Amino acid sequence: MLRCESLSKSYLSAGRELTVLNNISFTVEPGGFVAIVGPSGSGKTTLLGLLAGLDQPTAGAVHLDGQELGGLTEDERARLRRDKIGFVFQSFQLIPTLTARENVQVPLELRGQDGGPRASELLQRVGLGDRSHHYPAQLSGGEQQRVALARAFSTRPKVLFADEPTGNLDAGTGATIIDLMVELNRDLGTTFILVTHDLDLASRARRTIRLLDGRIVADSAA
Repeated sequence: MLRCESLSKSYLSAGRELTVLNNISFTVEPGGFVAIVGPSGSGKTTLLGLLAGLDQPTAGAVHLDGQELGGLTEDERARLRRDKIGFVFQSFQLIPTLTARENVQVPLELRGQDGGPRASELLQRVGLGDRSHHYPAQLSGGEQQRVALARAFSTRPKVLFADEPTGNLDAGTGATIIDLMVELNRDLGTTFILVTHDLDLASRARRTIRLLDGRIVADSAA
């Protein structure tokens, strides 16, 4: 489902080249659940952006569902993200003027589809069927993240990328989100790639890749 080969990323900083990622290679099979961990500054979020086609590597290649991202135009990468990728962010990224149901419908409506039935189904799935007409400000942090998960699954993505999905939640609420992610990965077969500092969440993944100074220093599948 996902393969990166000799992936590197560098930036110019104060006239000097700063290498953020250095020669990263690994493969993720369909339905995999992978946690990318490491200290701040190790390159986790940069790697996630490259894998999702949000940024371009300095060297190397990313293949997602058989397509090499570097060979696509920006419009083609945008379509690939729309059709095959879901995102969950630490800060939820819900639209404040839309209800929970309307937030979940947005990705489908952007594709010209009636998202109402699918939104209702997913909100029931994440335990928010009775909160579908509430706005984000009327929901707790855990409820907002559950809406964000439902939205990420609305288009039935092949891969879901999550960036610190429990980072803004207390331990108990974070545990609920972890259980939900594990359940969705198991039941729907969606490939999960997540960046996290949450050791409880990382321990629930079936594979852990640890970064340090832009390199892979451990891979539980290796």
